[in-house]
Amino acid sequence: MSNRLTVIGAPTSAGAYAPGQEKAPEAFRRHGLIPALERAGWRVRDMGDLACFRWRPDPGNRNSMNLGAVREAARAVSGHVGRAMAEGEATLVLGGDCTIELGVVAGALIDGASVGLIYIDGDADLNVPETAEGALDWTGIAHMLDLPGALPDLSGLASRRPMLHPSDVLLFGAHEVTTPEARTIAVNDIQHIVLPEIKSDPAAAADKAKTWGLRFDRLLVHVDIDVLAFTSFPIAENVRYGARGTGLELEELGKVLDILLAAPNWRALTLAEVNPDHAPDEAAAFGSLIAMLAQALLPIAAADA
Repeated sequence: MSNRLTVIGAPTSAGAYAPGQEKAPEAFRRHGLIPALERAGWRVRDMGDLACFRWRPDPGNRNSMNLGAVREAARAVSGHVGRAMAEGEATLVLGGDCTIELGVVAGALIDGASVGLIYIDGDADLNVPETAEGALDWTGIAHMLDLPGALPDLSGLASRRPMLHPSDVLLFGAHEVTTPEARTIAVNDIQHIVLPEIKSDPAAAADKAKTWGLRFDRLLVHVDIDVLAFTSFPIAENVRYGARGTGLELEELGKVLDILLAAPNWRALTLAEVNPDHAPDEAAAFGSLIAMLAQALLPIAAADA
């Protein structure tokens, strides 16, 4: 991998519970993400933003709201990611809701390479539409694994189906796991590094995840910002953890990414569920996020410069 980095904006909240996440890619750029990446040593190819879709109710499709928009956003992401992979570039995808990871995985599979996914999220996203309360961003991994009840419109986006096998996925930090999801994790022996283990020693947990991922040709890292404690860093789409203050601190997430993104086979980072409307001070919040990302990516660009 060279020090070339493709940046893709996926301004969609189609799969979410409410609007806001579609504003994040523009906010990242407005607050200086691209210059920060360039200062870190990356040769950035900014592909701009894909078509924007703001969440809206979909009463005629209550189990899979805005399915068509979710599919089209993932398909567009897949095309850009596939081209970046073919040209040996690392990829940073700015979401948008979690369903954009379907496109990242589909793009990474373009040439038959083996793909592993470290999924950093407060949720497991292993629900199928019947158990997801209508929001498809709760179903991303279920569609990657093509679980019973998955929709062909999403599970069939890649060159192979299923996109991934259970052994290709590592859950990292999920702490809001539904009963059906817990059964799926157990039955399929999906690896899961739990939140208390990460909180106890973020570096050790990240090292464990990095070791898990070394066997793949391409390692993808997905970050749903709701893995952060909302009361400490209120910028995620999901506010339901707020009262308990459950989650990682920004500094802990930074320590994790410092290690994961240094894996020699790391190829893509996805940031999802960032909602600028939830930040009391948008400039300060994005400044902190961008500084954390640039720091995590710095050693990689420097090594390949």
